[in-house]
Amino acid sequence: MTVKLNAFEIFEIAEQIEHNGAMFYRKAANIFDDPHVCEMFIKLSEWETKHKKVFASMKKQLSDLNLEPGTFKPEEKLPVPKAMAGLAVFGIKPEPAEELNGKESEAEILKKAIEKEEDSIVFYNGLKDFVPAKAAKNKIDDIIQEEMRHIRILNRLCKRKD
Repeated sequence: MTVKLNAFEIFEIAEQIEHNGAMFYRKAANIFDDPHVCEMFIKLSEWETKHKKVFASMKKQLSDLNLEPGTFKPEEKLPVPKAMAGLAVFGIKPEPAEELNGKESEAEILKKAIEKEEDSIVFYNGLKDFVPAKAAKNKIDDIIQEEMRHIRILNRLCKRKD
């Protein structure tokens, strides 16, 4: 069975991914004792919230257009955007911050965060196939660049902990 997804629905998923990321980083900030690391996680959360707003704006701009939907071929019926976002980047839990129980080491949390950023880059590269406008693709590329910057920041924090 082929399920059609339009750009509006894809941007809903992207918004949820960014929301999940912001929640994950907020919770991670509360786990760390190191004020520098805590502050960095708070900044990462704020940046993810900013990305969510960019995707919301892009969704709003595209929602009035009559676009040819992209296709997605899952074996089953397509889940709601919140669930799909969880599967795409932040694991199968609907609230990815619940992955953190406070017992993880700083290194474990940093490693999880890097993996999530890498997964989001993969998702956003695929997202570009669903948007026809070059300007929208450029905005997605900008977000991908920021996600790559997040990975560099997280890697620096990892090296600091070694």
